[in-house]
Amino acid sequence: MRAVVFEEFGVLPEVREVPNPSVPPGGVVIALDATGVCRSDWHSWQGHDASVKLPHVAGHELAGRIASLGEDVRGWSVGDRVTVPFVCACGTCAQCAAGDQQICDREFQPGATHWGSFAEYVAIENAEVNLVALPDSLSAAEAAALGCRFGTAFRAVLRQGGVRPGQWVAVYGCGGVGVSAILLAVAVGASVVAVDPSPQARALASRMGAAVTVDASEFEGHEAVAAHVRDLTGGGAHVSLDCLGSPTTCAASIGSLRKRGRHVQAGLMPPAQGVAPIPMHRVIGGELEIVGIHGLQAHEYPEMLRVVETAGIDLAGMIGKRVGLDDVPAVLAAMNDPVRAQAGVTVVEFGDSL
Repeated sequence: MRAVVFEEFGVLPEVREVPNPSVPPGGVVIALDATGVCRSDWHSWQGHDASVKLPHVAGHELAGRIASLGEDVRGWSVGDRVTVPFVCACGTCAQCAAGDQQICDREFQPGATHWGSFAEYVAIENAEVNLVALPDSLSAAEAAALGCRFGTAFRAVLRQGGVRPGQWVAVYGCGGVGVSAILLAVAVGASVVAVDPSPQARALASRMGAAVTVDASEFEGHEAVAAHVRDLTGGGAHVSLDCLGSPTTCAASIGSLRKRGRHVQAGLMPPAQGVAPIPMHRVIGGELEIVGIHGLQAHEYPEMLRVVETAGIDLAGMIGKRVGLDDVPAVLAAMNDPVRAQAGVTVVEFGDSL
């Protein structure tokens, strides 16, 4: 099969021929129809994820059809259209037993712990726990856009954030996760302040329903950005999400909150980027909450799809660019400069692989 492979961190990947994956016990091999290109993939390529072993194939926001399955897999057939959470679970640990597969003690992450979906085929373990059936109404590209970023935003906004109608929500970083968070917060009935230095990202945020956008580059430091957001929201956001993942956006997000507000850390925070200067005096004085988010369980996908349908969320509208597998190295390289990166979700579309 063809795959995007990197053998050194930070060195541009190459598209090359590699062996097809074998079917794991209890698992499947999926022929890819589409996959998203996510900032998490950029982190993997840059060497920020200790679980990545070289040589490596990244990619984790996938949609495709089952090409082959293990003999002991029940409930699935070759040709079924499927996706998976970016955190795949073992199904037997204490976290899985509690329904918290997104923090499985023996998690499997395509594109991180194992080779991922920047390839024509990908192997997925524990199929009966991790596969999610795709409805006919959802295209492969939309399902890829649904991937890690929308699923993460769904849990961040509705579960960890607990956003309610009438609240103010601040969203820092209007990439895939941020735009998804805006769509979901607006669907709930909240008002959104979207913060991003990219004019293209801010324009997309406005189209997705943000009440106001803020150019972070116009302010000197994260404290000034936070103060401006507090002014815009009449005392601070009820919920603020760092959807980029940097020390400055994390600190600004927390500083944006009103008393008893809640910060949700959605963007990855690799130690290599440094420690966020969290304003703990505001956390203490305002009784703020700080919570994390690590993806969405497979069993939550039907509810997420129901929300998408009933709220009329336009997943296709999130797609900023459609590319082929040969374009992935250039797309990853463009993420070196977030301000110039493509607005919206970039989706790789494949031809017929079955």
